[in-house]
Amino acid sequence: MRTQPPKALYIHIPFCTNKCFYCDFNSFVLKGQPVEDYLEALEQEMVRTVETLPPQTIETVFVGGGTPTVLTPPQMEQFLAAVRRHFPLSEHMEFTMEANPGTTDPEKLRVMRAGGVNRISFGVQSFDNHLLERIGRIHNVDDVYRSIDNARAAGFDNLSIDLMFNLPDQTLSTLDDSVSKALELGLPHYSLYGLKVEENTLFHTLYQRDELPLPSEDEELEMYLLIMNRLKQAGREQYEISNFALPGFESRHNMTYWRNEPYYGLGAGAHGYDGSWRHINVKGVQAYNDAAARGLPRLETRQVELSESMEDFMMVGLRLLSGVTAERFRQQYPGYEMGERFGDTLERLVAGGLLEFIAPENRYRLTERGVLLGNEVFGAFIS
Repeated sequence: MRTQPPKALYIHIPFCTNKCFYCDFNSFVLKGQPVEDYLEALEQEMVRTVETLPPQTIETVFVGGGTPTVLTPPQMEQFLAAVRRHFPLSEHMEFTMEANPGTTDPEKLRVMRAGGVNRISFGVQSFDNHLLERIGRIHNVDDVYRSIDNARAAGFDNLSIDLMFNLPDQTLSTLDDSVSKALELGLPHYSLYGLKVEENTLFHTLYQRDELPLPSEDEELEMYLLIMNRLKQAGREQYEISNFALPGFESRHNMTYWRNEPYYGLGAGAHGYDGSWRHINVKGVQAYNDAAARGLPRLETRQVELSESMEDFMMVGLRLLSGVTAERFRQQYPGYEMGERFGDTLERLVAGGLLEFIAPENRYRLTERGVLLGNEVFGAFIS
């Protein structure tokens, strides 16, 4: 293992208009926040990052949050100019920005497009206004349609939306209706996530009080199966456990994570990985601003042991429906063989019907049953 200049760049914008009831991300309600100071601190981190680990050509950029599109058009322009100033961006890059419906007016979209953004991921979650209110979203279904129309009018054709299942009061019928409306939009990419009740959220408090009426485990499984079947029927290939796309529209940036490859991580609470070391940045906005004024704003930095890196390779790689190959393992870990390191575990998972082995390609991938029991598969590689 060695330190490598990443080809992928993640940047965190931690501001949002409100905190959703299920959200445990590093995000802060926008009102009263020192946004201009944060953008200056972010540029300071960019300067120090490229001095410490000079970049290759960047192939993918992902701006997450929070809701990055709460930035005003001038702030957005300032931010995107800083990215271009400090990182050499590929002519064929994928540049994704997360957005909340209702926060992307035509002027902001124009600035985003001019600044290099060419892919937008909208946090839609549901096409049911009652459910949107129930989970603390501030947009409604009309905002979704308006935002998609605005994005297309601005020239964006690589669009994705997130949908959630296993929500309070959600039924198979209401989910099916949301999936139908999502598919009617004809988008090239869809991400589907089951609700997980995380600590330090309003939902966790309600769950502890037995005041969160969630679907049963059987209903959650039925919801996942419904989503998989509907999207596959609509020609969206399931290329990862939670992601479906038309051919050629898979998230190239997220593939970096699933292949356990290096990536820069900038911004408050961001994670980064250079192939040998992982870091987490300081999380609070003012604390991040202060830390960035002094140096790299690190909360924690730790070296990744070779054995841990290999385990990570297997766990994240098997999230992909294409699976993992001995050849890719060999490329990432010269001198080591996947079969020697994990042979017993792989054989046990194949015997249990969770993985299948494709002999001509020396490839292991999830079976249909393995997709449904993914955590059992991934956990098998943790020593």
